[in-house]
Amino acid sequence: MIDVPLERFEELVADALDGIPEALGRRMSNVVVLVRDRPRVPGLLGLYEGVPLTRREDYGGLAMPDRITIYRLPILERSRDEDEVVEQVRITVVHEVAHHFGIDDDRLDELGWA
Repeated sequence: MIDVPLERFEELVADALDGIPEALGRRMSNVVVLVRDRPRVPGLLGLYEGVPLTRREDYGGLAMPDRITIYRLPILERSRDEDEVVEQVRITVVHEVAHHFGIDDDRLDELGWA
């Protein structure tokens, strides 16, 4: 397994977020992106927890933010080098951000982002 230190991995996640088209990035609302080492459920590379924008009503300013978590160690375990880590982080970030926009796994699979 390749080792990418937490600080560097967080930079890769930030770079992947910066790679999201600006028009979409501006529409992201009330969401925080975190990096954790391992998920509670084995096999996950990322997890979106929240209410997708397509299903939100005006719930006021007191709602907790949605959460996107990117899991470092499962991504590292699937990667042979840092280039593969960069690509898997990008895919995972796009996948989880898509859930924030209300795109489900079936549609993501059709689009090649599953």
